Amino acid sequence: MSAARLGHLARFTNSLLRPTQYIVGSRPDPCHKYQRVTTWSPLASAFNARPKRQLETSGQNVGLFGMPELTSPGGFAEAQRVSVQEAEELVQEAIRSPTSAHIVVLFDKLSDALCRVADLADFVRVAHPDQRFARAAEDACVHISAMVEQLNTNVDLKESLQRLLDDTATFSAMDEESQIVARLFMFDFEQSGIHLEQAKRQEFVRLNEVIHILGSQFVQGTQTANAIEKRRLPQHIQHSFAVDGENVAIGSLYGDNPSDLVREAAYKIFLFPNPTQSQLLDRLLDSRHRLASLVGFSSYAQRALRGTMAQTPDNVMQFLTSTGDRLFDRVSKEIELMKEMKKECNPFNPDIFAWDPSYYIGAVRNKRYHITNSEYAPYFSVGACMDGLSLIFSKLYGVTLENVEAERGELWAPDVLKLAVTHETEGVMGYIYCDLFERPGKPQQDCHFTIRGGRRLDDGSYQLPKVVLVCSFSPPRQGAPSLLSHGMMENLFHEFGHAMHSMLARTRYQHVTGTRCATDFAEVPSILMEYFANDYRVLKEFARHHKTDQTLPEEMIARLCTSKKQFAAFDMQTQVFYSILDQVLHGEHPLRKTTVEILSEVQNQYSSIKHVPGTAWHLRFGHLVGYGAKYYSYLLSRAVASSIWHKCFAADPLSRDTGERYRWDMLAHGGGREPTLLVQNMIGKKLSNEDLVRALLEETEEH
Repeated sequence: MSAARLGHLARFTNSLLRPTQYIVGSRPDPCHKYQRVTTWSPLASAFNARPKRQLETSGQNVGLFGMPELTSPGGFAEAQRVSVQEAEELVQEAIRSPTSAHIVVLFDKLSDALCRVADLADFVRVAHPDQRFARAAEDACVHISAMVEQLNTNVDLKESLQRLLDDTATFSAMDEESQIVARLFMFDFEQSGIHLEQAKRQEFVRLNEVIHILGSQFVQGTQTANAIEKRRLPQHIQHSFAVDGENVAIGSLYGDNPSDLVREAAYKIFLFPNPTQSQLLDRLLDSRHRLASLVGFSSYAQRALRGTMAQTPDNVMQFLTSTGDRLFDRVSKEIELMKEMKKECNPFNPDIFAWDPSYYIGAVRNKRYHITNSEYAPYFSVGACMDGLSLIFSKLYGVTLENVEAERGELWAPDVLKLAVTHETEGVMGYIYCDLFERPGKPQQDCHFTIRGGRRLDDGSYQLPKVVLVCSFSPPRQGAPSLLSHGMMENLFHEFGHAMHSMLARTRYQHVTGTRCATDFAEVPSILMEYFANDYRVLKEFARHHKTDQTLPEEMIARLCTSKKQFAAFDMQTQVFYSILDQVLHGEHPLRKTTVEILSEVQNQYSSIKHVPGTAWHLRFGHLVGYGAKYYSYLLSRAVASSIWHKCFAADPLSRDTGERYRWDMLAHGGGREPTLLVQNMIGKKLSNEDLVRALLEETEEH
């Protein structure tokens, strides 16, 4: 029950999924003999119209997410008290329990009691618009985390679990999920240094706190603008930046600015090495290594990768370097395309520098494919996309999404919608709260939060999962729905992949439900959903113009997909470079060179765009904190998702037989089975390193 685990971080018939068409005899459209308008299904209508209601003011206040204590900010203290009291009782019961498989159930109940508050508070502290609620949730997170620290260093509690693991006969008779959960709980104890002598255990706790503080400070520093005296810039580009007296402040890379000089200036100034950031990163990496060494690991990467699909740093590096080596020729061709475009704009200096790719990739795509968001967005209203998701889940799993009325006090903002995920024979399987529209102070990041994990209850029923999906779409306006770019629609599908992993998991233990699994496996279901968002056989079922009801033309999606393939090798090489840097920084210590020197070496070896002396891009890379030694996960998950798509779904993306197999062979197990075995069962073979590399390379090929 580590703090990391505690903080982890849909019913209508098919006839309702397709908008009804009506002919109206008003003014003729110049492109049509008559104009058509669309009426939406109840699900789509709920998302396409701005809610006219305020948060419910009548009826009994059920509290946030239906948690009765949370009718007010002060309720967090009571919820925390109830959770801790229940946890303490379970601790005593677990310590007294004789050796039996029941100890795993007690540990999971203990984890659930703490998660009930910790997971909810983790969301509320970052997303609730009322700062009183946010502050109360932050306090609850701190106190629950302290409780977790105590439990992870409770020797008596650890010994009760150890007795089970040492009882070979009892342990071997347990089902696979129970064995995995028991080992995970023991791993949490070991990760917290419980086996260490008192002085080392205190040092472990101290290092954990230091790492948390340094990581938070480093991430904050990644967003800080750099200032430079205005007179040091050519006068004709000074107006391109924010002016503050005699200085200009540069807080981004200006990657889309058409001026080569503006981009160059922004790149060199924004990425100029910041001594404070450099010191924070040095201390963070050193503290992580010392913590890993305390509990017997040779590097922080080795500790972080235990229990993942990749398993070891050597496996990760083999996967990354094999992929990177085979990308260079493809990337060279793509860079030549950038040079040709740059030559048209700047014939005297057509070389591609570090500040050029973003702009010239966009220029090539615009020239060749004429892709504009305004052309595609009318086909992707949020309501249409929700209909599409419901259609996909209905076809694959017999599951649909139904907008249900929330009770008083259950929601935190008036435009949040609650969906019931309903199976055609099994009934409601869980709830998804959709917080999709922007508002002041809301985090500008698409993400998935587990509020309550599913688990088997003592009476045989199932504790229904609850999750939140957060996006930052523009809200619907009067008479106009919220319209998404294709990329935003793809992100929505990605997040629903996480949500359905949570909904369809049917594990015995909440400790391993849904996305509570290895990081490099958790992204597989979400990335797989991106393939549905790019397949015309799926898109034609729901992507309709919000005014004319015209189906998205196949030519448009083909053009879009081809344009995305155009520089896929370059994009992938960039991710390989980032991932290798992450591995090296979290590998052998102490570092024999500065992090800037390491950045230069890694970039010059694994990227076609060489390091610019005097810059320190990695000091702006916040993922070094959140994904420490695991940034590779996105690439590995994409390779696995690609393999599953092409092997199982590509021939018929909406096959019920394939969907049912995917549900029960993969999604249902969460983290309760070895992820490599789940993948092997799904595609009929164990994926070798060569298979994974080939799957990624095929993603860069134009079809």
